[in-house]
Amino acid sequence: MATAAATGKKIKDFVYEWEGRDRNGKAVRGEMRAGGEAMVSASLRRQGILVTKVKKRRISGGKSIKGKDIAVFTRQLATMLKAGVPLLQAFDIVSRGSSNPRLTRMLTDIRSDVETGTSLSGAFRKHPLQFDGLYCNLVEAGEQAGILETLLERLATYQEKTIELQNKIRSALIYPIAVLVVAFVVISVIMIFVIPSFKDIFKSFGADLPTPTLVVIAMSEFFVSYWWAIFGGIGGAVYMTVQSWRRSERVQMAVDRAMLKVPIFGPLVHKAAVARWSRTLSTMFAAGVPLVEALDSVGGAAGNAVFAAATEDIQRDVATGAALTTAMQATQVFPNMVLQMSSIGEESGSLDQMLSKVADFYEQEVDEAVKGLSTLMEPIIIVVLGTVIGGIVVSMYLPIFKLGQVV
Repeated sequence: MATAAATGKKIKDFVYEWEGRDRNGKAVRGEMRAGGEAMVSASLRRQGILVTKVKKRRISGGKSIKGKDIAVFTRQLATMLKAGVPLLQAFDIVSRGSSNPRLTRMLTDIRSDVETGTSLSGAFRKHPLQFDGLYCNLVEAGEQAGILETLLERLATYQEKTIELQNKIRSALIYPIAVLVVAFVVISVIMIFVIPSFKDIFKSFGADLPTPTLVVIAMSEFFVSYWWAIFGGIGGAVYMTVQSWRRSERVQMAVDRAMLKVPIFGPLVHKAAVARWSRTLSTMFAAGVPLVEALDSVGGAAGNAVFAAATEDIQRDVATGAALTTAMQATQVFPNMVLQMSSIGEESGSLDQMLSKVADFYEQEVDEAVKGLSTLMEPIIIVVLGTVIGGIVVSMYLPIFKLGQVV
């Protein structure tokens, strides 16, 4: 009989929910990922469990795994390990409590790898989209030092703060973008459907139209004739920009450098990058990761290509014997406060604490900047939209006002 390995076919695994009794007659239940019910029964029999029920639950589809899911998992795992729950049992508990099939499948895979002798950090490295180098390096450091639960707790705190910071930045950027998109759609509807109706009415007047009205009608005619080119051009430009940003380091650098210089939003993006950079290096250094190795993960975590390039320069200088503060100062991307706090931390041997305080300060700065930005943007958007839409409306009513004066 040909086996799956001989035929080259991959056996599709399923998650099986099982119930049974252990050697003491106590009722037990759980989940297991396997290729069939026979494999589940055989595995449980080897553990001394008398199986009474096996039910297949296929794991497929489900929503994608997000950073928040990983942060929640890390916090749960750290809490259970600190409470003395064995690692494999902790994975069982977390996977059963997850409502996302993809996350459940990934955790089951990781548990299987650990059960067969793979280190936890090695099992995490098989899923690079969910567990980056920073995460795996900290877990590896925790395993080697015997303080895994402590580092997982630090990781959970780091991820929670990072997600909170990202949400603040996202909320500050999404609001004006959403309003501008809605405004563009409204203006397009007016140009394509409303103004042509006024144009037909104005033809019966038999008089010259005011200049503002002629300009608006010309714009409307352009929209009606080339609406497909306008919408297609805007959509294509956005798509090409996003794809270029993802695939080209040069485009990433240009866009991120421009973001740091944009009025109003630039200082907010800069503070957020400094906060993430400081928080990441603080977390890595506190875990005992050597500074040069820690800098490998710091640049990407900042979320800005300018800071990533600066981190590479810092790492190169530090590797040749330069002080961290001196290397940071040479990049000219860090505020004086960060440089002074880093210098004090190096001299006192408390660099991780000083960088943590820097991150706390700039996260608070971002929070206040987001609140101020929301307050500032609302009147600006109202004035701009009122001027544009109000100008269109007035331009279309000018001929009616002129006709009324003549009458």
